[in-house]
Amino acid sequence: MPALTTYNTRIISDWVDYNGHLRDAFYLLIFSYATDALMDRLGLDSDNREASGHSLFTLELHLNYLHEVKLDTEVQVRTQIIGHDHKRLHLYHSLHQAGDARELAGNEQMLLHVDLAGPHSAPFTDAVRQRLAALQAAQADLPPPAWIGRVIGLPAQK
Repeated sequence: MPALTTYNTRIISDWVDYNGHLRDAFYLLIFSYATDALMDRLGLDSDNREASGHSLFTLELHLNYLHEVKLDTEVQVRTQIIGHDHKRLHLYHSLHQAGDARELAGNEQMLLHVDLAGPHSAPFTDAVRQRLAALQAAQADLPPPAWIGRVIGLPAQK
């Protein structure tokens, strides 16, 4: 199974800057919508949040801008499950022009399952863990994304 396509959209004029490129913030908006779609697929949709009082919170993310994205470009987000434990989910979203393998941007995220009443971390339900495990197993043959695990910093001065 290839990475899961979680979101498709066309780049609209409100998202484009004075250079004709997708603004920084809208890359993250697109990736955020992809995370929402993944949550729906895992059974963590709005009905579940209302019934269980649980949701996913973003703990950390890294965003890599790899190529220009311009007005009217049809893009899609492909999502790969990197790992998970009983309450955290590590994933990678890649942005592509629809139908193209070239990665335009990458977004690594660490998410935490949260009981909103606390708020405090809470374990995933068995059903969600099973869905995560099934997705990760189906993607087992995918290579690790090139842009995960990166650290921001300047080289040490000599």
